Amino acid sequence: MGTRLNITDSNQWLAKDDSPVIISGPCSAESRDQMLTTCNNIAKDKRVSILRAGIWKPRTRPDIFEGIGEIGLEWLKEAKENTGLKTCVEVATAEHIEAALKWDVDILWIGARTTVNPFSVQNLADVLKGTDIPVMIKNPLNPDLKLWIGAFERMNNAGITKLAGIHRGFHAYDNKPYRNLPMWEIPIELKRILPNLPVICDPSHISGKRELLKAVSQKALDLSFDGLMIESHYNPDIALTDAKQQLTPTALKTMLDELIIRDEFGTEDFELKIEALRLDIDDMDHELFNILKRRNDKTKLIGQYKKENNITVLQLDRLRIMMQERIKYGDELGIDSAFINKLLMLIHKESIRIQTNIMQDKEV
Repeated sequence: MGTRLNITDSNQWLAKDDSPVIISGPCSAESRDQMLTTCNNIAKDKRVSILRAGIWKPRTRPDIFEGIGEIGLEWLKEAKENTGLKTCVEVATAEHIEAALKWDVDILWIGARTTVNPFSVQNLADVLKGTDIPVMIKNPLNPDLKLWIGAFERMNNAGITKLAGIHRGFHAYDNKPYRNLPMWEIPIELKRILPNLPVICDPSHISGKRELLKAVSQKALDLSFDGLMIESHYNPDIALTDAKQQLTPTALKTMLDELIIRDEFGTEDFELKIEALRLDIDDMDHELFNILKRRNDKTKLIGQYKKENNITVLQLDRLRIMMQERIKYGDELGIDSAFINKLLMLIHKESIRIQTNIMQDKEV
């Protein structure tokens, strides 16, 4: 996937130093007292640089609290004036953008339910032309990397260069133990494709519960995410939305104290040792590819022999026995069985493709 975006260096608008960006605030603005009490206490921790609050809430059911509306922006601006911190809110319509700009919001974010719809993203991009306001885009509900990248491209085409991604996990039928599955490989691939794009993790929406927040946050930092967006409420138990995943400002500080921020690079001696190990891995990868090539050659011979003898490509008994034997052998070697299973299924899928093409006289 070839993608080039014109992205402004995040140090010019997002980061205050090399530390991870910490964005925090209530899931929903509920009252002036709730907003000011929460935000003023959050701001006491100098690691927090941006305040967040949900003003309009896209809810699944219409009879649930859907946000306080524009009055919440007035409270958020007051919190900004009290603390000196930047502010950010979610927008989903042209009216939301107009109100956010009127109340001096610093950063906008596009939620997962909006990202999933290219028509909605394009409408917002059209409205934002000429504003140059920073925009953060959450991943779509479904694990579709192209859809996520497309949202950045639409914003970039509208002249928005201050962009960031927010990884908030993906919805699946069974997400346990999470609210949304992390599927870390997707934001990692996003960072590979768009290396200049800052990507922030939203452990609140991945976790769905307070007891998972620290582990998810640490995982994100270990994977070199550029920051965290964590929901906080002065009294989460009475929160009108997402009560189980919000932390008090005190608990937020405690968690941030316990997180380990690792260096991206080490000493010269460390880097030399790491490079030697990486060269060994490079050689092993080349060896793996050669083995896969030889395996595919054998698969072609099998496919040709099956064709000559009018035998079906798929033989389930063979597949079942092969999977059981390989997983058992991998387990004896101490290799994770889930990884072995995924690897075998990929190899089997390629084997089926090769043999099917031979049966249909297509080029392998």
